[in-house]
Amino acid sequence: MASTPSTVFPSSHAPSILGGRHWFEFLQPLLDAASIMASLIAVKIFARGHVDEAAWAMGLIAIIVFFLSSQLTGLLSQGRHFSVNSEIVSLVTTWSMTVLVLALTAFATRYGQHFARSVMLAWVMMSPAMIGLTRMCLRIVQIGMLRRGIGCRRVAIAGWNPLGEQTRVNMENEPALGLQFAGFYDDRGAERLLEDLNTKADDPLSSSGLTHSSGATPVLMGNLAQLVESARSGEVETVLITLPMRAENRIRFLLDELSDSTASVYIVPDFFVFELLHSRWTQVGGLPAVSVFENPLFGIDGAAKRIADLTLAVSGLIAISLPMCMIAAAVKISSPGPVFFRQRRYGLAGQEIRVWKFRSMRACDDGPVVKQATANDPRITRVGAILRKTSLDELPQLFNVIEGTMSLVGPRPHASAHNEQYRGLIRGYMMRHKVKPGITGLAQVSGCRGETETLDKMKKRVEFDHQYIRTWSLLLDLRILARTMLVFWKQPEAY
Repeated sequence: MASTPSTVFPSSHAPSILGGRHWFEFLQPLLDAASIMASLIAVKIFARGHVDEAAWAMGLIAIIVFFLSSQLTGLLSQGRHFSVNSEIVSLVTTWSMTVLVLALTAFATRYGQHFARSVMLAWVMMSPAMIGLTRMCLRIVQIGMLRRGIGCRRVAIAGWNPLGEQTRVNMENEPALGLQFAGFYDDRGAERLLEDLNTKADDPLSSSGLTHSSGATPVLMGNLAQLVESARSGEVETVLITLPMRAENRIRFLLDELSDSTASVYIVPDFFVFELLHSRWTQVGGLPAVSVFENPLFGIDGAAKRIADLTLAVSGLIAISLPMCMIAAAVKISSPGPVFFRQRRYGLAGQEIRVWKFRSMRACDDGPVVKQATANDPRITRVGAILRKTSLDELPQLFNVIEGTMSLVGPRPHASAHNEQYRGLIRGYMMRHKVKPGITGLAQVSGCRGETETLDKMKKRVEFDHQYIRTWSLLLDLRILARTMLVFWKQPEAY
């Protein structure tokens, strides 16, 4: 299973491949702060009030909270590479978090009495609109400048292969990068290169659907020696080396020769042959390294997810305590046996945990062999059938979330017996345990739920689990939770 080809390193915090920070990244936060303050001033003036010290303080607090919240949503760190839809969602999420913090602060300190409710409501509505408008204008100006060649850099790609072709496609799809494609350079002949690009049956990228963009044939400008001459003459400002890692001699030749030029040189590693899991650059005692299998939830990200889990789990448990008592009574009355069933499953780092569930079967399998539930399974009770159909049997797992053995969102934990069965059949199966298991997950809201009577169905689940770990963010967790509520009652495959 190949990693997603859209980017070499999918870490959301990785810098641009050209490294340096653009003027856009410095100007955007200033415009966001100005929009927040300007909208507050405009609302105060329109309401025939004066801008006093309380208003300035409120605006300053809002700016600080907005910037802190944007670190969680990635609004500022990825502003240049966001699609319009993603930017709008992140902006709304960031501003909502800001308003929530301001409301709690005003309530705790009674600071809100300095502002009329109509003024605050108008500001809450106007501020994100103004932020979005300034971002749109800045994006238009930036794209217009790049189309006129202002701030663009001519880029040559050394290595006409699937990785080089994908690099070119990425450059064309992201005009905000300011990269102007100058052509491919390779020592192999054009006929052999085209044959290699069109024959991808054994290539790791073949499963990604990689094709020539718009059917156009890219330009082969010459061999590697000619690339060196173009770089020395200044015709090419940047060189991206996409040669395979086994081509060590050619890579060394390029690095030695290009050191006698002023061109910027970057190596785009051919890591598509590996199954990258939240990959990112790191250092080991000053030596550069690339994480291949990594847990994305270290440091502030892990703390943020834990805080969100605790807050939502405790709130949810309080809200549904009465329905849970009613379900417990129904389980107890409908069939003999305990109300709850605790099954051994694998948790974070493959450690064994006990997962809480409402008992939905007459038998409670928890041994070395666990038979999956099937359609019309005679072991399922009448109440249990309803609970499993609606996933209400999973509600006690909120206790697991509170105690820290599970998360609200993550790969669904399988019975220990199934883990031992599939870890030898599916490559990378145990990597799904790099994060805590969840009550719901990306696989479940994407239709992968119910019996896995074929190996392909389980592989599909694992692919979604890996995708979740690679692309994790708090915003993704919120989306999965929202989608879980939408598919709650529509699960024909669950039994």
